[in-house]
Amino acid sequence: MKRLIAALGWIAVALVGAALVLRFARPDLPQWSQRLAFAGLAVIAVYILTQWRDIARAFSGRGVRYGSVTATSVVLVLAILVGINWIASRQNKRWDLTEANQFSLSEQTVQILRSLDRPVTMRVFYVGSPQEHQDRLSEYTYHSSRVDVQYINAEANPIEAQKYEITSVPTIVIEYEGRTERASASTEQAVTNALKRVVEGRVRKIYFTQGHGEGDPNGTDPRGYSTLVAALRNDNFEVEPLTIAQQGSIPDDASVVVVAGPTTDFLPNELQALRAYLRRGGKLQLMLDPPGPESTGDVTGLIELAREWGIEVGRNVLIDASGIGQLLGTDASVPLATPVTHPITRDFRIMTAFPFARSVAPVEGGVEGRYPQTFLETSPQSWAETDIEGLFATGRPERGDNDLAGPVSIAVAVAAPAEEAPEAASDESESDDSGETTDAPTPETRIVVVGDSDFAANRAIGIQGNRDLFLNMANWLAQQEDLIAIRPADPESRPISMTAGQGAAVFWFTMVIVPLVLFANAFRLYWRRRG
Repeated sequence: MKRLIAALGWIAVALVGAALVLRFARPDLPQWSQRLAFAGLAVIAVYILTQWRDIARAFSGRGVRYGSVTATSVVLVLAILVGINWIASRQNKRWDLTEANQFSLSEQTVQILRSLDRPVTMRVFYVGSPQEHQDRLSEYTYHSSRVDVQYINAEANPIEAQKYEITSVPTIVIEYEGRTERASASTEQAVTNALKRVVEGRVRKIYFTQGHGEGDPNGTDPRGYSTLVAALRNDNFEVEPLTIAQQGSIPDDASVVVVAGPTTDFLPNELQALRAYLRRGGKLQLMLDPPGPESTGDVTGLIELAREWGIEVGRNVLIDASGIGQLLGTDASVPLATPVTHPITRDFRIMTAFPFARSVAPVEGGVEGRYPQTFLETSPQSWAETDIEGLFATGRPERGDNDLAGPVSIAVAVAAPAEEAPEAASDESESDDSGETTDAPTPETRIVVVGDSDFAANRAIGIQGNRDLFLNMANWLAQQEDLIAIRPADPESRPISMTAGQGAAVFWFTMVIVPLVLFANAFRLYWRRRG
């Protein structure tokens, strides 16, 4: 009997130890670690009850008075530690000390999480260990209490996997207001893109006009927009080409129409289609390049359309003499622009570059109650060169008396109430999939005009913030201001690049100089001891 009672203590220790090991080794089985911990505590209670006489006798000795002081100190220290951990568990704060914040969520993801007004359930189906998924998805629950993440082992729970039609792992099933989306990886891009789709409930469509020398949205050449289109799809946009002359009008499902670098002007009936689209609350983005050296004319019809909305498109070429462009390997014909306060550039602190651009500025005093705003401008050392023919003839930009001094406005946006809002969109509320009414944005006509189309093309989309800038424009035009932020970045390697001279210096320093210094010091010590 005594041996059995003595063994109870070791059994209790074994149960508690097994609970701790299971808690860290298999975090997907919390119920078993809890059961083992409670079993261990129960065995400890039984052991104390069987040994109560010995315990009471131990407290009757002379050393109790001194031991009680030590015990009280230990209890106080433990109480302080428990209190600190209790507070820390409810006031959680994390710091990402990496240079690129690679373990933190992007600003856009954080904005989406903070704007959630209803619960989101993420079911992560995996095999093996869920640790790699927990490392990333814990950031989602950290930023929003409305996100509930459940980890399900697809092999251990085949019925649950069949219920959600899981054919491959990992698969993350995201549910929101009865809608479901899936992500095939736990990366931020995959999860956030699926989260955007399920929260919005519908995909918005962007049309790129064709037929006037515009860049091809599916083109992979330097002037194409295939890289941008991939980014737009990640932002929950569908992209299609549009030939207005064939269609005769702008499709009703167009969220945004983009005119990207036309080399010939639009026909009168095409301009009328754009005007009709804008009257009913359309969204238009004009990216107009300056006329080239062999150009026979300018896109005067589109320029006049922009002026009707209070936007003046200059006939010039922007030159940036600040020298900042040399950091990007460009010359003075590629001005760098900095953001001006506007919803499009909210929290946008990245420089953007515009190869071969023209000025775009608000008309002073507005036009018919429409008051555009500049949201990008060049440096104070820049100017707008008006002598385009002389610039191409000499190839040497020189500022003249008629040139517009910097900073020069390069991008302008305007918004105004829709003149002929459709009846379905004129209501202040709309019904969602669950039958409940939700606030709908007031129908507005919105226009963005940029004096360059190459900044978003394949040749320049990788420069600094060009990609995020265009996506911010698209989301502002689509009246999705809550999605305007810095997007999740692709994981990037950070190799150390050295010139041939730097590599040679490293080689001689590590392989010759350092060994010679060590050898000389060893010889010096040897000579001193010998003497």
